[in-house]
Amino acid sequence: MRLSPAMMRDRLAFALASRLAEVDVLGQAIAAMRSGAPRSFEVECRAPWGRRYPAVPGAGFHVILQGSAWLIPRSGEPRALGLGDVVLLPHGTPHGMADRPDAPLREMDPAPGEPLVSYRATLGPDGPGPDAPPTAMLCGSYPLDRSRPHPLVADLPEVVHVPARLGRHQALRGAVDLLAAELQAVRPGSAVAVAALLDLILVQILRAWFAEQPDEGWGAALADPAVSAALRLIHARPERPWTVAGLAAEVGLSRAAFARRFRELVGWAPLNYLTWWRMMIAARLLRDSRAPLGSVARSVGYTSEFAFANAFKREHGIAPGRYRTQHRIEHPPAPMAR
Repeated sequence: MRLSPAMMRDRLAFALASRLAEVDVLGQAIAAMRSGAPRSFEVECRAPWGRRYPAVPGAGFHVILQGSAWLIPRSGEPRALGLGDVVLLPHGTPHGMADRPDAPLREMDPAPGEPLVSYRATLGPDGPGPDAPPTAMLCGSYPLDRSRPHPLVADLPEVVHVPARLGRHQALRGAVDLLAAELQAVRPGSAVAVAALLDLILVQILRAWFAEQPDEGWGAALADPAVSAALRLIHARPERPWTVAGLAAEVGLSRAAFARRFRELVGWAPLNYLTWWRMMIAARLLRDSRAPLGSVARSVGYTSEFAFANAFKREHGIAPGRYRTQHRIEHPPAPMAR
């Protein structure tokens, strides 16, 4: 049977959607920045209390499990947090948490240095005060390489606040409940479960945030069918010799319309983003694997080691061989999803 042009377009669209269904741009962006194992712990506080949290080399988060609290950011007005609220500090900025917005802040006692499976701290009143109900918080941090942040993370505000709303973000609530249960006591498999749940919570926080910002920044880029499809193509096949015209044809737009929409939503021209992503993948391969430079070059679309080395040095300011020597990870985190 001869296919009509419309049927051919439908089949091509279905094939494209099927091929890209398993490509997760958000997950890959996080994986590309990961530099270690996440940490988490529970804190129970009784008023009056206030603690100062130092900067962390990555992202920090708090979840209000019981009671209420105030987040005192580095700049801007304090934010009231209620039961079930989640806040992410994607740039790891210092901040305070307290029972009231004008509370004096004491230094937070450092938690153990190793990745945490089960750790609980109790903050007694910082002075005489009423016998108020306690506030329980789930706190933690994600080590991220901030030297080359993915724009999806770099463009986030200093504080990402996901308020609890009935019927909204149920997957995030479920992951938080599971993590809180795991932290109650160490059980067989707790280390694996906690690490997986922390990763899931980070993804769910960002999903919830972008869902709340569908018309802004990367929320709009991920929601736009053509731009999100082009991003998934770049992430799925970075080694292909992509052109703007080729990407535009794959997503069903003219070259000019695609280039304009991609730049408006992503902030970069398509091929600039492609080169940057290739160099992110190359840097991770150099850190995490023993693959020869030629193999690394081919995996990101370069048939010439010389051309690859020049491109890598333009992006990272250092030759790939020297980068590998300086940044080698002997026990790398989970590999980037492809």
